[in-house]
Amino acid sequence: MVIVISTSTVKALQKDRRYTYKDYLTWSDDTRYELFDGIPYAMAGANQVHQEISVELSSQLHAFLKGKPCKVFTAPFDVRLSANNRDDTVVQPDLLVVCNQSKLDGKCCKGAPDMAIEIVSPSTAGRDRLLKFNKYLKAGVKEYWIVDPGSKTVTVHILNEEAYMTSVYGEDDMAPVNVLEDCKINLKDVFSGLPDSNVEINDNE
Repeated sequence: MVIVISTSTVKALQKDRRYTYKDYLTWSDDTRYELFDGIPYAMAGANQVHQEISVELSSQLHAFLKGKPCKVFTAPFDVRLSANNRDDTVVQPDLLVVCNQSKLDGKCCKGAPDMAIEIVSPSTAGRDRLLKFNKYLKAGVKEYWIVDPGSKTVTVHILNEEAYMTSVYGEDDMAPVNVLEDCKINLKDVFSGLPDSNVEINDNE
């Protein structure tokens, strides 16, 4: 997902203030936001490649989870990573899997989901690979996938005590979902039929 600091957000919100989920709920305009340590970031729309990958991943996960207790969600769906503390970090992963139903309150996921998936673009790669990586690790997200349409790879991070163990899968692989026993994602279907280039939507300044 493309994330930018919007001019309207900077004008409307105090730069030296740190916001919480309670504040976040009062922002009634049409812009979607994420909060990182109380700092709001506006989110722009997803492009065609992003949408195609998201739909395919969601379809495969949904088919596997039919009749099972775990559930898959797609953005926009709030995840309050620090709900039990300062409640100042709210993200919207492109996809997430939640197995603990007590974390779901009908509006959001309170705490770490079992799995988070981000589909990167040139403008979000650094944030997804660094900031969100560290936030998901600290929150205890058991499995974090970074899907790269440009290289047609999936980098899978599996939580092992206090660190992530990393594996990389290519477009011809069946990538196992470690938090879902016997679940494998057919990456050929995920990456097939994509346009030759990943044309990024311009950030809204």
